Amino acid sequence: MLQVQNLTFERGEHRLFSDVNLVVYPGQKVAIVGRNGVGKSTLFNLLLGRLEASKGEISYPQTWLVGYMAQEVEPTDRPALEYVIDGHRALREVQERIAVEQDPETLATLYSTLDDLGGYQAEARAGEILYGLGFSAAQIDQPYRSFSGGWRIRLNLAQALMSPADLLLLDEPTNHLDLEAILWLESWLLQFQGALLIIAHDRAFLDKTVDHVLHLSGKDAHVYRGNYTAFERLRGEELERQQAMAAKQQAQVAHIQQFVDRFRAKASKAKQVQSRIKALEKMRSQAILHVDSDYRVGFSDPEKVSNPLFSFRNLSLGYGETTILRNIGQTILPGARIGVLGVNGAGKSTLLKAIVGELRPQAGDFQRGTHAPIGYFAQHQLEALDSSATAFAAMSALRKDFSEQQCRDFLGGWGFDANMISRPIHSLSGGEKARFVLAQLAAEKPALLVLDEPTNHLDLDMRDALALALQAYAGAVLIVAHDRDLLEKIVDELWVVEEGGLHSYSGDLNQYTASRLSNTASGPRTNTALATDARSKKEQRRERAASRESLSHLKKEVRNLEAEFEEATADLQRMESTLADETTYSELAPDELTELLTRAGTKRQALEQIEENWLEAVARLESHDEN
Repeated sequence: MLQVQNLTFERGEHRLFSDVNLVVYPGQKVAIVGRNGVGKSTLFNLLLGRLEASKGEISYPQTWLVGYMAQEVEPTDRPALEYVIDGHRALREVQERIAVEQDPETLATLYSTLDDLGGYQAEARAGEILYGLGFSAAQIDQPYRSFSGGWRIRLNLAQALMSPADLLLLDEPTNHLDLEAILWLESWLLQFQGALLIIAHDRAFLDKTVDHVLHLSGKDAHVYRGNYTAFERLRGEELERQQAMAAKQQAQVAHIQQFVDRFRAKASKAKQVQSRIKALEKMRSQAILHVDSDYRVGFSDPEKVSNPLFSFRNLSLGYGETTILRNIGQTILPGARIGVLGVNGAGKSTLLKAIVGELRPQAGDFQRGTHAPIGYFAQHQLEALDSSATAFAAMSALRKDFSEQQCRDFLGGWGFDANMISRPIHSLSGGEKARFVLAQLAAEKPALLVLDEPTNHLDLDMRDALALALQAYAGAVLIVAHDRDLLEKIVDELWVVEEGGLHSYSGDLNQYTASRLSNTASGPRTNTALATDARSKKEQRRERAASRESLSHLKKEVRNLEAEFEEATADLQRMESTLADETTYSELAPDELTELLTRAGTKRQALEQIEENWLEAVARLESHDEN
């Protein structure tokens, strides 16, 4: 077990936390939570031995292997698949020894160890992890350095998951993941048998994956049994008993009740409204925990609004000669709350770029109202900020009508104190830059807020404050986010981007999530079961013809794999028969024996891969027959 006893960490005269006590057994999954700056990542660095505690002890069995998700890695030319397998350090060490070993008996032992470590299944396992995290077959051979920052983080996560860890430390693993990848990661972590410590700001994700919570707050640390919702309830009960902030709490609850009452009055869209009411009512219990939050945020309402704001028909979007979305159509009305869902790469960001004017349509009719100014948040805007300017100077330039005190108060509501607003923007963290871009949008009075993954790097207090601000905002919201808790609190309407199309989803977010989990369990992520009523009869006939052609290809693929399997099996049996003969080791020269052992190992690996491919092909064939 992992034992943390009376752990204290100080930076100069500043004490980050003191007397932290924690015991974690194999199979237990613990969330480390608290506001930004309380020492969550510092605790990880102490566990990894990268920092030295001021006081206290950390101990776990010497035989334990520790896996850790790196945040920054020096770019390398290692292919993605090989980079992930590198996470299994013991396996790599054995492979390196095999490459240079000359003694036949030692080689035989090393190959046996390789087999015990799962060496012949390593590529298949790494491929499964990469596939689950959203990588395509074409990407697994690309070098690490060719990927963008978000995809490199995914590769770092994949490498950590590849490690046969007894203790696994994950710091913000859901950042840069789409909803489907998060659902896959939840399933993977539920099956993980080691001890898990995880830092994350995704309430729904933590509810699914953890059974204990370590809360760091004001130099104190307390452990709670149960998932994150259970922690909020228990912590809320503690605060209620203290009665220290009862008046502020009641004001927060009354504020939420206004939204509950307003949405109860909507008889239309009953299914979405009921889901929204449940989410809003749940916020009352969450508000108890976060009443001491320093965030006071809000979005300025638009002065004039066109009706509709946007309308597009038969729209085709893409890049160059490549079309991503074809013949799509929707309308955005004033006050709409729309969540855009779909797997990574389906075209969600492409759609948002077209709406905000960053991407010209390839074809179709696109109409924008006269009074439809847009506020747009995307991750690339964090890098586009004037890094030499201060937050105060940038906000003053944007809102020239603000007095100096008004500007300070406004930024203070978004978590920027007097010291932070006078620092150059390049010195701000990723979360602070994200808050600043959102603060700029809040000051611009847009009629439509278009938000592309706004919650990356935001802590839970900020996410809750953002949800309340978006509910109170009079304009329309179009949002792509992987935070299900935030989506439940905000959206009334769901759009789904898939297979080159766009359609409205009639169910709520829970139903969509259940359908994605079902598809993940039954087959590839592209085999969706979502409604496609909007397809024309011509498209359906074309799909049926393609389906018949696909069936023929699948049957041929299965037959070819069966022939390959039989041939590879016969080859391996001949090699193993030779290796089972004692005279082989006395009659063959050492280099010939080494070559034979190597070929046998390679053939076993190839046979495993052929069998895996055959099983996948048969599963696709059976799925095709059922459809």
